[in-house]
Amino acid sequence: MSNSPIIRKMQIEDFQQVVALYRELVGDSKVASDLSGRKQWQQVLSHPGTVVFGLEKDHQLCAMTTLHVLPNMTYGGRPYGLIENVVTLGAEQGKGLGRRLMEHVIAQAWDQNCYKIMLLTGKMAGARGFYERLGFSDDEKFGMTLRRIPTRN
Repeated sequence: MSNSPIIRKMQIEDFQQVVALYRELVGDSKVASDLSGRKQWQQVLSHPGTVVFGLEKDHQLCAMTTLHVLPNMTYGGRPYGLIENVVTLGAEQGKGLGRRLMEHVIAQAWDQNCYKIMLLTGKMAGARGFYERLGFSDDEKFGMTLRRIPTRN
């Protein structure tokens, strides 16, 4: 019998499973998986306002995303949320796990009084419809980036 999926905050001990998901997101060569990667993972986890949430099913990490809640001076000083690195294992896509995780993370941002939540998605990734079904829109603003390192292929 399979266990119901659970969503929890990722911890330093989750490093190896997290690396596997990051590799699915950006490829092997762009993920630090050695001692320096573990140190970087600790830095991410200890950054104020940042939480990495993971969804586990049958004791396997199947989906993950990062929520940054950032301080702000506008909108009465209410913070805003930034969601990054949304990934679901390819074999688990289309089963509602990513949606479940995103709904949880969105609720977390609202619970922290964020006045808005932002995210960027790759034009080639095909995820735009997924985010639109969750309520995200590009009607109001353009997302733009300036990169020093090329994006994934």
